[in-house]
Formats: sequence, C-alpha cells, structure tokens
Amino acid sequence: MKQLIYPLFCSLLALQLAACGGSDDLDVPPKAVLTPDQVSTVANIDALVIAAYSYLGNDHYTAPNFLWPTGNLRAGDAHKGGNGPSDIFAYHALSMFEPIVPEMESFPPDLIDLNDKKWTRNYTGISRANEVLRVIANADSAVRDTLQQKVAEARFVRALFYFDLKIHHKWMPWIDETLSQEQILTTSNRDLTDQQLWDKIADDFRFAVNNLPDVQKDVGRASALSAKALLAKTLLYQAYEQDEQHNVIAINTDKLNEVVRLVTEVEQSNVYNLYDDYAKNFLVEYENGVESVFAIQRSLNDGSPDGRGSWASALNAPQSGGFGCCGFHVPTENFVNAFKTGADGLPLFDTGNNAIYNKDTDAVDPRLDHTVAMQGKPFKYDANLIHGGDSWSRAPAIYGNYTGMKDLEHPDCDCRGENGPFPIFSLNTVMVRFSDVLLWKAEALIELDRMNEAVPIINRLRQRAAASTARLNNASIYRIGQYSAFNSKDEARQALRWERRLELGLEGHRFFDLVRWGVAKESLDQYFLIEKGRKPYLQSAHFTKNKHEYLPIPNLQINLSGGLYVQNPGY
Repeated sequence: MKQLIYPLFCSLLALQLAACGGSDDLDVPPKAVLTPDQVSTVANIDALVIAAYSYLGNDHYTAPNFLWPTGNLRAGDAHKGGNGPSDIFAYHALSMFEPIVPEMESFPPDLIDLNDKKWTRNYTGISRANEVLRVIANADSAVRDTLQQKVAEARFVRALFYFDLKIHHKWMPWIDETLSQEQILTTSNRDLTDQQLWDKIADDFRFAVNNLPDVQKDVGRASALSAKALLAKTLLYQAYEQDEQHNVIAINTDKLNEVVRLVTEVEQSNVYNLYDDYAKNFLVEYENGVESVFAIQRSLNDGSPDGRGSWASALNAPQSGGFGCCGFHVPTENFVNAFKTGADGLPLFDTGNNAIYNKDTDAVDPRLDHTVAMQGKPFKYDANLIHGGDSWSRAPAIYGNYTGMKDLEHPDCDCRGENGPFPIFSLNTVMVRFSDVLLWKAEALIELDRMNEAVPIINRLRQRAAASTARLNNASIYRIGQYSAFNSKDEARQALRWERRLELGLEGHRFFDLVRWGVAKESLDQYFLIEKGRKPYLQSAHFTKNKHEYLPIPNLQINLSGGLYVQNPGY
C-alpha cells in the first residue's frame, strides 16, 4: 500500500468529480473517457479501492486525519502553539470553545472554514468509497461475484470517514451508493437518530468482518481483524447512549458484552501484540508491526505531486533543532503533570497538578519522555540532540516550550521531506493501536462491574511502560507501579481513564473519550481552573455543557442543503 497506483488513480479521478459537484468552469469536454466496461475490470476496481484508501492520507493540517486539533487542543492536553492566537485563529477558537461558530472562515485572518473543510473532505472520502460500490454493483455478474472483498474494503473505508464525522458532529446525512442525486438533495442530517447512525457505521464494519481475511497480503489494507477492532470501538462509543442534549443517559450492557467478545477474538488471533518497547510505536523503522492494528500509510516519493506524507503534522515540529517550522501542538503543564507518580509508582490523581513538573525532583511514568520533549532532555532518543527550551518555541511566553514527539521523527531521518519550511515524514499515522484495543476491553469490563478482570489489562500496559526506558538516556526519575485491585467502580474508572491519557497521550483521542464518558464539562472546568493562571491567554475560555461536546454543522452545508440540515444544539 506504500506504492499507490497513482497514474491509474488520476485516470479514474473523473468518477469522483462527478460525485462531488463543481462550478461551470469545470464543464469542459474530457480529453478521454473510460467506458463502464473499462472501469469495471478487477484491476481498475482495485485501483478505485486504493483511491479510497489514499484519501485517508490525502489530509492536511487544515483538515487532518491525525486529530490533534480536535482531540488534543479541546482536551487540555495541548495548546495550539504557533506564533500566537491569530496564527490559524480557528484552532485557537477550539482551545477557547466559546469563539467556535458555524461559519469559521469569518475569523480574521483565516480565509478557510476549517470545520467545513474537514466535513467536505470526509464526504469526498465517502464519495470515493461509494463509487467503488456503484461500479461493482453495475459490473458484469461474473466479475461482481468475485469482488466481495473489494466491497468489504470500500465499506470499511467509508465507515472510517463516517466515524470521524460522528464523533465531531454527532448528526450527519447518511449517503450511500444506493442514493440517486435527487435523493441526496432531500437527505437530512436528522433522518436517522443518533443510535441509528451508529448502527449504520457498525453495519459497514460488520460486513468487513464477515468478508475479509484475518490477514491481508498487502500491508495497509483492512482485514477482518482490523474491522473487528473498529467494530468494537464503534460499539463502545454507541454503548454510552446520549439524549438530544448530549447527556449520557444510559450505558448499554449488551454492546459492552460484544466489545469484550470482539476484543477477546482479536487477542486470540495472535496477530497483534504489544511491542516490547513503547518507543517502537513512534519510530518509522517499526511501522506496520505487531501493535499497529490499522494505520494511514504515509509515503514520500510515491509518484504523487507532494507525496502522502504527514501533512497533518506539518506545523508541529519545533522552530529549531534542525526542523525549521512551526511550533504548533504544545503539550500543557496539566498533561505533563499527569505523568507524575507517587512512592507506590501510581499516578498522583489528586495532587499531581498542584505544581509544575520538575525533572530533577519529580518521579514520572516513563511514557512522559516518549511523548513530550522538554528543555534539557534528548529529542527522539538522541543524546546529542537536546531540547533547547524557549529557543525551540515560537511563542514560549504564551504557550510554554514543550514539544509533542509522537507524530514527529528525528530531523535527520531518511523518512523526512520538506515543502518550503514545513517538515513532513513518511511515518504512518496509526489510527488503532493494540494497546488502545486492550483498553476498550478493560473499559467495557469495568462498566459491566467486572473490575477485577480489568486489572491485569491495565497492569500489562504499565509493565510494558516500566520496561521501556532503554532509549530514554536516564533523562528523568522513573517510577511506575502496578494496581493490586480496585475497591470500587469509581476507583476502577479513574485508573482506566488515567491510563488511557498516559498510554495514548497526544494521539488525538482524549476529547472524544471525555465526551463518550459524559465528563467533558467536569474535566475541562478542572483544567481551566488552574491552567488559566499559568497561561493568561485562556482567561476567556469556557466550555458550555450541552453545546461544546460537538462542533457545529458547517453553516455552508446548511445553506447548500436549502435549510434541510439541522444545526446542533447551542449554535
């Protein structure tokens, strides 16, 4: 999958443009036309499938599929960074919450509605998947009967894009390959309920589970096991049933039991495992290894104009250290403090955030130094590349000078490319790690009152973290312990939720976890209470319950629908 079939993809792109609409300026005679028979060959249909996959990696920092702006900036784990609030103001608005509006291009000097752009790109990806399904449906029966795996891959990719829309906007129009253009124009984002939309996403993943092999020959393609994992994730989110105002009103135990069953089946396949060293998840030489359940395949020099590198992270490298740009995605003190541990090696749940972390006196979970680079410590395991503090930051007085490392590679890596000042890498964006899958099971077990079964799952990750210090150059005081038992459901929940923050820190999951659990307001209020004193730019930040759990439906989309789409509560 690293080598995309780019020339054929360009030939087939006209199929996608027809599905996306366009201006009269595009109404020109085509230079060449592919007949239905030509498109409907097995090879060309597979090229269409590859084009659907490729759109996952065709993202950009203005519409990333690595969800650092919406998953980390809104969770208290990262500041926007850059050169101050006006530097991509729309992402500043995400951190502040109250400035978020349905028409975000109105922010000076932002000229692009980043919220609408992400929505549009998701539906472009959905359009590509739907086009695969239409072509197969119209193919000769002799061809069609051999293509169930291609149908399954297309539905898997479509479900990924719909899942992204779901966690960002809650309600969206469900458009599949069966709808005519006329039907699409009369489809509303409220035709299906919240639960029915989850059912649709789950149905696509279920089809993939039942029609794909457990292991694919080509790296990067969906398999039955990766689909099973994403089905488990979908059901976990769906299990936390919400009312119209986004309050969690019930937890569906049937869905939680299915999550446990699905994850157990993934475990028992013995296809996936934890790396022996946590570091290997974030180094290019180990990508597509045993812990990567499904990843966006990043690539450079692949025949496309700019490569399918990590454009989603193109702003996130520090200003110095051999990078050049642009100092975004700055970890918060609150996030760093979460890694502090006590004499027993367990998190300081209640007191860790009382003072800013001091590397000379505070013991920490080793995962801190895999996740955050800071003054005086090596960057990306290189003892000769020491983080320079303020000199590595564009606006240290506003955001501090920490650097998130997981989505970056060493500046001398062969996997590095550049476009002007922007460094990009061919390092994959892992959408699902096996450790994440294990934590879904632990979470479901806790909510099913089977807390003791969750203890060894959480401890397994902590044991791996304790064994992951060889590359860290003794940069910190490391102390990490195990849980013996949980005395209550509340205690188990706290441990599980904290573990997710440490294990998956800065990987784009945190805000969506908070919304799923129904604790976003509580968590953000606690964050702002102290962080506003540390970072004055946050003074007017405020999370409004029953509103900010989701982004607004883009105003442009409501206008294009003729008012058919319904705006989310509070906007």
